[in-house]
Amino acid sequence: MNRQTSGSGTDVEQVMEALNQISGGRMVMNWQEIAAGTNPYVVMKTSNIPGKSVMEIPGIVFGDARKPVRRIGVGMTLTESMIELASGMNLDLLVVHHPVADAASSGGVPFADYLPLYGLSLIEMHEAFHGLHPGMTFLHGHSKLATDIAFGGIPGNVLHKGVALRGVRTAGDILQRLETWMGRDIDIGLLEAERAIRGESGLQEATLANPARLLSGTPDKPVEHILHFFPHTGFTMEHLETALALYPETDTIIASISRVREDHPFVGFARERGLNFIVGNPHSVEILENGLPLAYALEMSLPDVEVFLLRERVTAVPLREIGHEGMVSYGKEMAETYLVSKSFKAVPIKKDA
Repeated sequence: MNRQTSGSGTDVEQVMEALNQISGGRMVMNWQEIAAGTNPYVVMKTSNIPGKSVMEIPGIVFGDARKPVRRIGVGMTLTESMIELASGMNLDLLVVHHPVADAASSGGVPFADYLPLYGLSLIEMHEAFHGLHPGMTFLHGHSKLATDIAFGGIPGNVLHKGVALRGVRTAGDILQRLETWMGRDIDIGLLEAERAIRGESGLQEATLANPARLLSGTPDKPVEHILHFFPHTGFTMEHLETALALYPETDTIIASISRVREDHPFVGFARERGLNFIVGNPHSVEILENGLPLAYALEMSLPDVEVFLLRERVTAVPLREIGHEGMVSYGKEMAETYLVSKSFKAVPIKKDA
C-alpha cells in the first residue's frame, strides 16, 4: 500500500497507520508480507474441513486505502446485520476483531458485491490485538505477570499468569467483580423489559445465558495465584498440566470467552488438585473487553473521526411464544404451503445388506 494523499481529513490508510501504532507494528502494511510469510500474525485457522479454512490478515481486507473516513464502526464479528447497521448509520469503515471470510461474514455473498453498495471499507485485527492490554485479566480480578499468546506453539492459544488484585481475596469476589463491572443488572433489566413488550416470557439473550460460574471450590475459598486461559483456542489438558508445572503456586484457574461444562476434564482435574475453577465472561461480551479499548484507542489517535461501538445482541425464543401474530401467521403459512407438502411421504432408509 503506497501512501497517497486523499485531500483533507483522514483516510483508510491513516487508520491503518494508527492501528499499526496501537498494535506495536503488528498490522499488514504491505500485502507482500503475506506472500513472504514475514508477519507472524498472518495465520491460517482450520478444522480441516475442506474449503472452510480462513487466513487471518490483520489489515485492510476490502476497500481503497485512499478512501476518506469520517465515521468508523468497531465490532467483534462481521455479520450481515452489522453491515446493514453500518449502512443505516452512514459509516465509512468497519474495524472488526475476528477474521472475516467472503460470504460467511457477509450474508452469503462476496464482499465485492455487498460492501461497495454502502461505500464500506473493512479492516480486521484478531491475533494482532491479543495481549496488548491487561483489561481482560483486570476485569477477572487479577494483574497479569506473564502472557504467552501462542502457548504450546499454537497461535492465539493465550495463557495469562496473574496475581489477585488488592481487594480480591476469594473466588466469590471474582464472581461479584464480573457481575458489577459488566453491568449485568442493566442487561437483566433490558431483557425483562423486552419480554414484557414482546409478550415472550421465554426470551433468552446470549450475554445472560452464560453467566460466570464457580465449578470447583467454594465462594469463600482464597485466591491469589491465577492461571487464565481460553478453552476455544486449542488449550488442552496437556497444556494445563504444563502450565501448572510452570506455575505450581497456582490456586485458581479461570477459563473465559469460551467455557466448559461441569463434567469437563479441566474441572475434574481442578477438583482433584483442590483448585478453584471459574468460568468467567462469555464471548458475547468481548465487544466490551477488547472492542471498547480498541474503539477508544482509535478515537484518541484520530480525533477528527467519529467512532462507534457495534454490539450485536443475540436472542432466542420458543416458537410457541413468538408474540408478533402477523409474523407467526406468515411463518406457518410459508412452511405449510411451500415447505411441508401434504403429499410428502417419508422415504424409508435402506438398511445395509
